[in-house]
Amino acid sequence: MLKSYAISLLVGMLAGVIYSLIAVDSPAPPIFALVGLFGMLVGEQIIPLVKRLIKREPVTLTWFKQECVPKISGTPPPDEKSG
Repeated sequence: MLKSYAISLLVGMLAGVIYSLIAVDSPAPPIFALVGLFGMLVGEQIIPLVKRLIKREPVTLTWFKQECVPKISGTPPPDEKSG
C-alpha cells in the first residue's frame, strides 16, 4: 500500500516538474481537482450498484458501508460483527 502512495506522489511530482519546465499552470485548482477525484471514486461505485440491482439483490446501508465506503474513503471495511 505504501508503495502505491510513493509511486503516486512521484508521478505527481514528475507532472509538476514537466508543467514547470514548459511554463504551464496546473490544469485545475487544487479544490476542483480534489472534488473531481472524489467524483471518480463515487462514480466507480455505480457499476457494482447497477450489477446488484440487475441481480435483484437488496441495496442496504450495511452493503454500502461494507462494499462502497472503504473504496471511496480508502479505509478498511468495518468488521461484520460491528457492522
